[in-house]
Amino acid sequence: MSRIVKKREERRQEIIATARELFQTQEYQNTSMNNIMEKLNIAKGTIYHYFKSKDELLEAVVENIIEEDIAHKQALLQDVSANALEKFRLLITSNDATEENDRILSYLHQPGNVAMHTRLLAVAIEKQAQLYANVLEEGCEEGIFEIENPLECAEFLLAGIQFLTDMGVYPWKQDDLMRRIKAYPALVEAQLKAPKGSFNFLVNQLSNSDE
Repeated sequence: MSRIVKKREERRQEIIATARELFQTQEYQNTSMNNIMEKLNIAKGTIYHYFKSKDELLEAVVENIIEEDIAHKQALLQDVSANALEKFRLLITSNDATEENDRILSYLHQPGNVAMHTRLLAVAIEKQAQLYANVLEEGCEEGIFEIENPLECAEFLLAGIQFLTDMGVYPWKQDDLMRRIKAYPALVEAQLKAPKGSFNFLVNQLSNSDE
């Protein structure tokens, strides 16, 4: 029987998909590279050709989750007839990726994983920023927002919200966390010159995400 030879990117995506499945079903700590190799029926040299370590493979899995989430958000935006403010809210409140991959993402919040967690938050911001910037541009055209640099503004807002409310990066006391969360609506509205009260939903959204 002849050996099946797959294209490089096809094989890489197959390894990521299998690792993602195992990390979610039996958790990252309980999954070995051998488990992944056995499930795919590939040699040790094959998997290590693509990923030098299990941590590197985890980073690829999380990037895959981020890209899937962005595709999901893009599809949501295409299916709704709404103004930019409603679209911005939809982007922030659609958390399907987090809910479906909680066992993988929870590993990043464990002590000792801050460096990897921070790196992947930065990746998420970089990949998501343009999607948010497009909505900000729409808001300017509609007269809802008033900003000059949509992409940089999106990066600034995402970085502030995602980093400063992430307990895996900053282990705030609950009072300190809530003080920051309660300040966000007014800060975002000032940055975007948005209608007063239009971002009050952030308080409940961010509070629930950090429970």
